[in-house]
Amino acid sequence: MIKNCSLPIVVHGGEHEQTKYQIPSYFERKGTRVFTKADSKGNTAGYRIRHAQILLALDEIPANEHWSDARIAAAYGWRERTVGVLRKRFVEEGFQAALERKKRLTPPVIKIDGEAEAKITALTCSQPPEGRARWTLKLLANKVVELGILDSISDHGIGDLLKKTKLSHGYRNSGA
Repeated sequence: MIKNCSLPIVVHGGEHEQTKYQIPSYFERKGTRVFTKADSKGNTAGYRIRHAQILLALDEIPANEHWSDARIAAAYGWRERTVGVLRKRFVEEGFQAALERKKRLTPPVIKIDGEAEAKITALTCSQPPEGRARWTLKLLANKVVELGILDSISDHGIGDLLKKTKLSHGYRNSGA
């Protein structure tokens, strides 16, 4: 179990101060199966398994002495900073919080309501601008803002909307 994991250690080095969160030997070797094993039906999210594997690598036991944050990051395809953030979350918030993804503080705002969606879909099915054979996503995004349908939208937002409505952006066999 956790022996002493309450305070971060501040490492002074040159111009920058760096906080290093230590994870003392927390995981007993007998219990590691529980953290990496799926539930009884085999349904465990991949991110939970990766988080558990990285926490096991961060465990301060003699076998893990040679595992630095950089080496762990390289082994699991993460960035060194991400490993540090996971370590920090474990120390400050506990094991369960470190296993889960961090919740967004501000939920995404849905800008496109049904009325705007209908207008954009109608615009997509209309004739493209003069000199153009078809609508591009950027042309559609600019026209939507120009017409005042939405205050702002990216070409990616238009593409997502058209994908959702199963419409192409002006190609002949669009089904519309």
